[in-house]
Amino acid sequence: MIDELVLLWFAALPLVGSPGPATLSLAAMGSAYGVRASLGYLAGIVGGTALVMVILASGLGGTLVVAPDLLPVITTAAALYILYLAWRIATAPPLSRGERQAGRPSVRGALFLALTNPKAYAALGALLGSNTVIEGNVVLDGTVKVIALTGLILFVDVVWLNIGSALSRTLADPRLGRAINIVFAVLLVGAVALALLT
Repeated sequence: MIDELVLLWFAALPLVGSPGPATLSLAAMGSAYGVRASLGYLAGIVGGTALVMVILASGLGGTLVVAPDLLPVITTAAALYILYLAWRIATAPPLSRGERQAGRPSVRGALFLALTNPKAYAALGALLGSNTVIEGNVVLDGTVKVIALTGLILFVDVVWLNIGSALSRTLADPRLGRAINIVFAVLLVGAVALALLT
């Protein structure tokens, strides 16, 4: 089982660690609001992504195939939220010495982003469907994969959050901080556009 878990993590790392809506939004939150003020947002992203895996592992993800009219509605709602989030990030004042608490995006918003992230469904669906950790027990296999991948996702997301915060703190000039926030906002919109086009 350990060998299979290691293989799962190696297969998952490039998929969950690469820039996408969730990871870039975490870096942007770190840059715009600081690590401490973004911990609730982190919890929402990780929890929502874990819920996506539960949906996929349980077979509920097939609902989107059965109800194809639902997918454009979810995709549009996600795109609108991401545009709103990008605007909030781009207009957030650069971090000062004290981390900001006011105006930061909510846990609910992060859950919504994670649950409507097209990259999550594609990447995690492929990982869950193409890797077996425990033979002969589908429920236990799915449970172990969800737990193992959630741990990896938490690690990766913490790294992205800290990268954003470090960039903002390293460049103490308010104009550079503003520029970083705007770059993260543009990258977030670009990552979503790329995910929707592929």
